[in-house]
Amino acid sequence: MDEHEFLAERFQEHRDHLRAVAYRMLGSLTEADDAVQEAWLRLARVDTGEIANMGGWLTTVISRVCLDMLRSRKSRREEPLDTHVPDPTVTSADPAEQAEIVDSVGLALLVVLEMLSPAERLAFVLHDMFGLPFGEIAPIVGRSPAAAAQMASRARRRVRGAAVPDADLPAQRAVVDAFTAAARAGDFEALVAVLDPDIVLRADMGAGPSRLVRGAKTVAGQALLFTQTGAPTAHPVLINGVAGLLTIVDGQPFAVFSPVVRGGRIIEINILADPERLARLDLAGLVS
Repeated sequence: MDEHEFLAERFQEHRDHLRAVAYRMLGSLTEADDAVQEAWLRLARVDTGEIANMGGWLTTVISRVCLDMLRSRKSRREEPLDTHVPDPTVTSADPAEQAEIVDSVGLALLVVLEMLSPAERLAFVLHDMFGLPFGEIAPIVGRSPAAAAQMASRARRRVRGAAVPDADLPAQRAVVDAFTAAARAGDFEALVAVLDPDIVLRADMGAGPSRLVRGAKTVAGQALLFTQTGAPTAHPVLINGVAGLLTIVDGQPFAVFSPVVRGGRIIEINILADPERLARLDLAGLVS
């Protein structure tokens, strides 16, 4: 094994961790992969003999790459943050495969992370999700450890507002199934009954007109309107580890529907219906 192969093997040992950090930092699967690739390129350009802790060094590098990407994105972002839905991870709802979902972060939480400043997001993700001490986070954001701790604290207060689903996956699925059945039947009252009165629906349409809708009756009306267009077919899936739906129109993925179920009702719905972004997701095995 030559030196390049040995280095690639060492990097591979940390790839899953680096991608997990990048996904939580960026909320984009393609950008997370780009960040991991950039971390590899930077590793290949340095004298690895001077790296005492490969995992720590790579975490620092991927964090700096993501911070730069977040700052660049913030300066050019055009779509409103309140209707932006991060990339979901969509997997089979087959119970035999659910054991593989061991490290998911909820889509609703990623939505809230989008509202943070780049430095706040980095401080929160690295400390609260990955346990990095503020002494290691501080140089990445160019602040003191105390200032980095304050950033994470501000982020934590915002994150407390994230919709948290009940942990019971079968109970989640039962509520989502009830929603689907009511929508198919055109039963407005049954739809309202399964929705929290203060529900928020966020629909990211990409280049199309995105929507932010509040209130059970308004959301129920939108659901009935959707079922009347294009005869969509809804496939049960897991979205970031919780019960959701992949809707298909004319044999093609149309939208990823990610509800948050708590106390037997849906309190939030995040929908990604951006054709370009859906095309980049790995949905092929879920459409047949």
